[in-house]
Amino acid sequence: MNILLLGSGGREHALAWKIAASPLVTKLWCAPGNAGIARAATCVPLDLADHAAVIDFCKANAIEFVVVGPEAPLVAGIVDDLTAAGIKAFGPSSKAAQLEGSKGFTKDLCKAHGIPTAAYERFSDPGEAKAYIRVQGAPIVVKADGLAAGKGVVVAMTLAEAEDAVDMIFGGALGEAGVEVVVEDFLVGEEASFFVLCDGEHALALATAQDHKRAYDGDKGPNTGGMGAYSPAPVMTEAVCKQAMERIITPTLKGMKAMGMPFKGVLFAGLMITEDGPQLIEYNVRFGDPECQVLMLRMLSDIVPALLACADGQLAHFSLRWVDEPALTVVMAAKGYPGAYEKGTRIAGLERAEQIPGVEIFHAGTMASGDWILANGGRVLAVTASANTVAEAQRRAYEAIGVINWPEGFCRRDIGWQAVARERGRK
Repeated sequence: MNILLLGSGGREHALAWKIAASPLVTKLWCAPGNAGIARAATCVPLDLADHAAVIDFCKANAIEFVVVGPEAPLVAGIVDDLTAAGIKAFGPSSKAAQLEGSKGFTKDLCKAHGIPTAAYERFSDPGEAKAYIRVQGAPIVVKADGLAAGKGVVVAMTLAEAEDAVDMIFGGALGEAGVEVVVEDFLVGEEASFFVLCDGEHALALATAQDHKRAYDGDKGPNTGGMGAYSPAPVMTEAVCKQAMERIITPTLKGMKAMGMPFKGVLFAGLMITEDGPQLIEYNVRFGDPECQVLMLRMLSDIVPALLACADGQLAHFSLRWVDEPALTVVMAAKGYPGAYEKGTRIAGLERAEQIPGVEIFHAGTMASGDWILANGGRVLAVTASANTVAEAQRRAYEAIGVINWPEGFCRRDIGWQAVARERGRK
């Protein structure tokens, strides 16, 4: 079948790499793609905000299935418009995508259905938000309600940081995402990423992962879109996964269906594993980036039938196979990220790096210029490796990074530290 993948990041490169391996695929396109994706798919310069152009391309090229990578087109209703045009698509409707598009919507859903999450309040007035923060005290979490490309959450350790976050969000730094804020209690525990495929009624748990949000070693610095990840997440034991399904995922799907907006696609639950079990931090309505990179490396099954089963409502008796070996990915970002950074710098050594056993390099923000690969974003590469242990996967990933020649880039040097520490403790 002919498939169109929408997106241009590391998540989409990992998906393109996995989808292209399916014997069901006749031809794979990606819009707009990047220099790495171009090795697995034919890239086309479509504007994802122009739904009519996407639909016209699908009709002109006999596209039978569209896989939507990023969240913005989902919230904007790309799946609704494709479905109305008779084109099958993987991803939620715009109403269902509110689970990521509005943090307030998700928190209200949790309250209505008894889903464990941090206590919270919603505010559209900065003065009221600050008054609430002063009563609650720090540490406290301030979130922009809407989509903010990973930059809308501030974990404030002091009252001053929290009030500055309120001013930043209401001051227009995040555009429409900051019309409203959610202020919630600070949760104590270990974070983990839990992914499930959904067909509107049923859910199929995928492998677990753990992300590293802070920019610098030791979980220091500003929050980013993610500086690395590994899978599986040791904290997500079989018992914790069962709790997450029963207490969080299942009531969410039931609640969404009852509201007339059944969720289809991949649901990414950001969890805090507390003394009382898993609590929901937030939902995303697409694969995580960079978690998708490690998930795709570990998925043994063909992904295409699984994505089709979500769209067709056929997940009830579906299963997936995974390799036991862990995988780890380290993000190489442009210096200055998540703030201002330079574009157009040259990257060399990628071919040599990929020759290291177990290593795959997924492009996140790159473009081709003649024979050169140029940096074209904040997060630029996801250097990914699999091995028998997390420690060995970590060693392989950093060995590959050592071969890459990109002076204008940086990365964290401690990705996977919690899992490596657990492995050492078992020896």
